[in-house]
Amino acid sequence: MRVLVIGSGGREHALCRALRLDPAVSEVHCAPGNAGIAQVADLHQVVPTDGAEVTALARRLGADLVVVGPEAPLVAGVADAVRAAGVPCFGPSGEAAAIEGSKAFAKDVMIAAGVPTARARTCVTEEEAAAALDEFGAPYVVKDDGLAAGKGVVVTDSRDEALEHARACERVVVEEYLDGPEVSLFALCDGSAAVPLQPAQDFKRAYDGDKGPNTGGMGAYTPLPWAPDGLTEQVMTEIVNPTVAELARRGTPYTGVLYAGLALTQDGPRVIEFNARFGDPETQVVLDRLATPLGGLLLACATGDLAAHGPLEWRGGAAVTVVLAAENYPADPVKGDPIAGLPADAEEAYVLHAGTALDENNRLVSNGGRVLSVVGTGSDVAEARARAYEALAGITMRGSHHRSDIAAGTPG
Repeated sequence: MRVLVIGSGGREHALCRALRLDPAVSEVHCAPGNAGIAQVADLHQVVPTDGAEVTALARRLGADLVVVGPEAPLVAGVADAVRAAGVPCFGPSGEAAAIEGSKAFAKDVMIAAGVPTARARTCVTEEEAAAALDEFGAPYVVKDDGLAAGKGVVVTDSRDEALEHARACERVVVEEYLDGPEVSLFALCDGSAAVPLQPAQDFKRAYDGDKGPNTGGMGAYTPLPWAPDGLTEQVMTEIVNPTVAELARRGTPYTGVLYAGLALTQDGPRVIEFNARFGDPETQVVLDRLATPLGGLLLACATGDLAAHGPLEWRGGAAVTVVLAAENYPADPVKGDPIAGLPADAEEAYVLHAGTALDENNRLVSNGGRVLSVVGTGSDVAEARARAYEALAGITMRGSHHRSDIAAGTPG
């Protein structure tokens, strides 16, 4: 099987690495990729949001499957273009990807499907936003209605800060705050059937102790020893399956991965947000634990055969990933800084590239905000965490920063 992955981040490196390990996959291609992905896949230059370019590349390569990684190409309808050309594609249609592309659309779907989530108001004027803030009270939650690379959400006790964020956006969704630990659950979908992957937890704030601005994610781990028994089954029954059914009822069947960002409140799991793609950096740890070959699994989703695929298999133990970020991330990250000291890949720890490139002297340099994801594995979360930080300690990059408390104090 020839597989083409679209994207250039740590999520896509994790996907390409897992596909390379699948004995049924003969070739892995990635467009545009990055310096690390080049070690496990053949790279090609395309504009990821250009459906015609992606389709032409898939045809030229004779791809048996296209996997669209990031949200922007999905919302732009790249998966539609690929499928229209007769090539199986893992990723929702542009209409279905609005579950991430528009927070207001996602709320409408959830309400129609009876999915538990926060009360919310969609606001287009400052006056509407101010009224919604006063209705729900602090902590204030304000979300840019459109795509914002994981950084369009402000959660604050300051009404002025919340209103300032609302002013900066064309349209926002103001929500009540959901209290409780957060969990990420991915469900693979083929338009009608859905199967869950192993839950994970990520860390959105830039600095230790959950301080600083929201980011795309500074680290993650799986499994969650503290999660309530039956959590995955409950989420599938109350959240994922009703959402997939509602999208199908609307004539926009969902094919790909549905990411449910959850708050485990005292009243049970509630949806914070849906994403239309694998989350980053949770993908890095979830795919590390998945023992089922990835290529055949994603192809089953793309061709509507998920129900016949069989149960998923998981490796024991745990995985932890820590993100190394560039100076001044998430505001305006500095690019072009040399990177050195990367450890050799091993079963216990390895590095996935996110924002990297090779400069004119063939040196590895930073080329984005989140530069590397260092993955550690072990018999439990504590051992996996120790191995991730041990591998990270040898890496040097001027001005870089990372959180030192990813998965800290986690039982098991």
